[in-house]
Amino acid sequence: MIKRTLYFGNPCYLKKKDIQMGIEFPERENKAMISVPIEDIGILLLDSPHITLTNALIAELNQNNVAIISCNAQHLPFGLMLPMFSHHAFTEKMYQQLESSLPLKKNLWQQTIVAKISNQASLLRQNNIDDKKMQYYLGMVRSGDPQNVEGRAAAYYWENLFGANAKFTRDRNGESPNALLNYGYAILLAIVARALVASGLLPAVGIHHHNKYNPWCLASDIMEPYRPYVDRIVLNILSENTDIEELTPEIKRKLLQIPVFDILIDGNSSPLMVGAQRTTASLSSCFEGLSRRLLYPEFI
Repeated sequence: MIKRTLYFGNPCYLKKKDIQMGIEFPERENKAMISVPIEDIGILLLDSPHITLTNALIAELNQNNVAIISCNAQHLPFGLMLPMFSHHAFTEKMYQQLESSLPLKKNLWQQTIVAKISNQASLLRQNNIDDKKMQYYLGMVRSGDPQNVEGRAAAYYWENLFGANAKFTRDRNGESPNALLNYGYAILLAIVARALVASGLLPAVGIHHHNKYNPWCLASDIMEPYRPYVDRIVLNILSENTDIEELTPEIKRKLLQIPVFDILIDGNSSPLMVGAQRTTASLSSCFEGLSRRLLYPEFI
């Protein structure tokens, strides 16, 4: 079942009512409560300082592995809440992850970077941008990527993605369209982190990323090949309006379509949120020793 992404940008009161999420908008004339089945929710995005949630609702959302995202004063995703565990064999999965060998993690990172560069190259081709250099980089990726081919490919990718004369620099705090990318990547991170928890894995323990200030290292690793899907949405938004000074509700609405975006993974089409779950399940199988292949989407 495809889970819903719910966005709240106005003052409201959210509470649990039976197995439903009750929603009340105090500023509206019609104060009748709206109900949404909690089991249908995948992501809850809170973008107003005047939203109240009951603890009973939070507990039920956690029970259903709902990713709760809170935004800061700039209306950008800032906080992420997930259940501490949601897999029946959490402890077993945890030890398998923590005890995984360095050669395995290097191999998994190699697969991740190959998939990322391949998907980036595909997006460039779709926009009639020469990807020969990306194909060259693909052949250079080794176990663990000791030559940082990922970084070299990323430099070429960002130099050309928005046009050779765009002079774009990917910087979290940089000028547009960085804000759009940041917003989209935050949604993507929540999707991947939610899938990792459902697979019994620790989102903080990465196969490559190990920044002590990043509590989502594994999610940061696994989301890499998925990033071009966000990039394509941003490209589409820019094609309609190149002069974007702020993230309007309409732009946010388009970025919030990321979870239901159709992708191709292991020869089958599925929504991105479902595909992410297949990726994390394959990662869990690798840690368990049942497989050495990570399932990543093929960008088409």
